[in-house]
Amino acid sequence: MPELSQAPDISAASRFVGRPVADLVTPALVLDIDVANRNISRMAGWLAGQGVARLRPHVKVHKVPQLAALQVRAGAVGVATATVWEARAMAEGGIEDVMIANEVFGERKITVLAELAGRARLSVLVDDAGNARDLAAAARRAGNELGMLVDLDVGMRRCGVREPAEAIALAQVIAELPGARFMGVMGYEGHVMGEPDEAKRREMQAAAVDLVTAHVQALSQAGLPCAIVAGGGTGTYYLTGANPTMTELHAGSYVVMDVNHGDLVPGSFDVAMHVHATVINRRGDNAVLDSGRKAVSSDAATPAVAGGRIATRFVAEEHMGIRLPAESTLARGDRVLVVAGYAPTTVNLYGVLFVSSGGMVVDAWAIRARHGTADAM
Repeated sequence: MPELSQAPDISAASRFVGRPVADLVTPALVLDIDVANRNISRMAGWLAGQGVARLRPHVKVHKVPQLAALQVRAGAVGVATATVWEARAMAEGGIEDVMIANEVFGERKITVLAELAGRARLSVLVDDAGNARDLAAAARRAGNELGMLVDLDVGMRRCGVREPAEAIALAQVIAELPGARFMGVMGYEGHVMGEPDEAKRREMQAAAVDLVTAHVQALSQAGLPCAIVAGGGTGTYYLTGANPTMTELHAGSYVVMDVNHGDLVPGSFDVAMHVHATVINRRGDNAVLDSGRKAVSSDAATPAVAGGRIATRFVAEEHMGIRLPAESTLARGDRVLVVAGYAPTTVNLYGVLFVSSGGMVVDAWAIRARHGTADAM
């Protein structure tokens, strides 16, 4: 197997362990581990009460094996990743069951994936017979077996097959390939997540799961039963996780939360991750923070100051403008906690996630697999 990938050097960050969070140089990405653990327990308890799907959290959200391990310890069956490099980071971090919830193309990526299957129970999505053959051949050359799931397009119009006949034909190819094992399907209703209207979201989610059910039934009738039927995210966890068709829920953002997901499932989980910023200018009721787009993502939603009473005016490259209530005493040099508009792309801006408890830094975790090209070297 190729040399193991290296985590970012966090020796400098580790010097803050044991010091107050207020000592961190801003902007800094900080996880309140007590809040994160409550979110983990809340999701695990909710799923246990449904008695239907098991959790496989998508770790593109945080890219941290230590946090993934806490999720697995709480009952998650494994993790889902978006890339080969995230999968490798998770396997190297001790996660034993990893699904790449994405198609994988390219010789280098396929080689890494095939060899990685010897380190963890590894599975991957496919929507093309030629790709399935390439993956299986690489796994066979590495002396490993690779689990494969048929990717279903249930409305995103991104990847995936669109008809039961396509799913059956592809599953039959997979089932006959040495080096491959047909495991089931994934139908991720990502197009539903951005729908702000609750009634419309329920309607769209139901239509998506109906498509998944139709494919699962067709595959079963063709002698290709699905051990795994996966889908869902934080925005639809309470729907997908309770549907009897589904065996796995892939919600991930629930563990840290952000403005986008807070709007979708208000009150379900608490914000555990903030960007700590500093006020660098104040004039009247307007203030400017050192947390622009290079520090906090505005994908999907606009970043917001924690607490909900301060409006965001703008998010520029290096600056974030806020409007203060009349009674605010916020001054230059003061610290402010910013909630990411979208957590996954905010995390990708940092090399280190500081872990806090009770206002103190208790650990510093490397954020892995942020840049695929570097990981491939």
